[in-house]
Amino acid sequence: MRTVDDDTGPMMALNPRASRLRDRVLPRSVLGLSALILSASLGAAFSGTVLYAYYDYRLNKTETAFNNFKNGFSNQFKQAQDQIKAEREDAKQQVRKELEPLQKIAAEGNTLQTLVKKVAPSVWFVHTLDEAGQPSVGSAFTVAADAENTYLVTSFATVRAATKRPGPAIKIRQGNDEFDATLWTWQDDRDLALLVLNRGNLPKLDWAGDTPMQVGDRIFAVSGLGSSGGSITQGFVADVFNGGIQSDAPVGPAFQGGPLLNDKGQVVGIASRVYQPLGFATDGVWFGVPIRIACDRVLKCPGGANVGAGQKTG
Repeated sequence: MRTVDDDTGPMMALNPRASRLRDRVLPRSVLGLSALILSASLGAAFSGTVLYAYYDYRLNKTETAFNNFKNGFSNQFKQAQDQIKAEREDAKQQVRKELEPLQKIAAEGNTLQTLVKKVAPSVWFVHTLDEAGQPSVGSAFTVAADAENTYLVTSFATVRAATKRPGPAIKIRQGNDEFDATLWTWQDDRDLALLVLNRGNLPKLDWAGDTPMQVGDRIFAVSGLGSSGGSITQGFVADVFNGGIQSDAPVGPAFQGGPLLNDKGQVVGIASRVYQPLGFATDGVWFGVPIRIACDRVLKCPGGANVGAGQKTG
């Protein structure tokens, strides 16, 4: 019978295959053990290099995708902005187009203010008395001036009483300045009169050119009475003929004798409340006297175009 002398012997006898496997795998010396550790380290380093390379590749790919998205988003955002801008401009154009008919119907406040400011230095408020001794008012505007005198057209109806002797004084006012004016000549059937102011070189209004007013054109009536140097009403031309301009621009007492203007601020006629070229009164519309009719008797107009000094005819 075999006896067991120690712990090693029986184990060696019982596991000879395990002993041979251990001898093959595990080094038997320090040098072998170091070589094993070095191999393991190199393997780990190589694995780390591979993993880092893969990580760097994925990172670069992610950055590329992000940059592509960012650039694409920037381009799309810019395109969207450009499209919004273009659509906004197109909308503005459409709004302007839609507003054009409305702008033809009524002038804006700044247009009216600009017209008043432009003509105010040449437009005056006229006040005197009528035949019954009651106040008679209107407006007048400068048509010519020389070094000594200024000539103003007004409504005959306003200064009718001054055609008699003795007659009431005629005062003209512009702001806080008031002066005496002299009735020089008149034409009662055209509701025209010419005043002379003994002050020279005052600014005059420009007349419209040879292009006549057309039906539907805007027309403006201006009075010399107003906090801003004058006041203004507007309307449309209803009819134009040799003897008159028919419009619905309101003509109050303070407006009669004042200028009728086109949209350029040029004089096309004289506002009147009593002028009846058709021989009868109308309701809701007024007849203005075409400015060039004043050249028949009230003014000297060389060539029928330029206004000269007035001459007494009454």
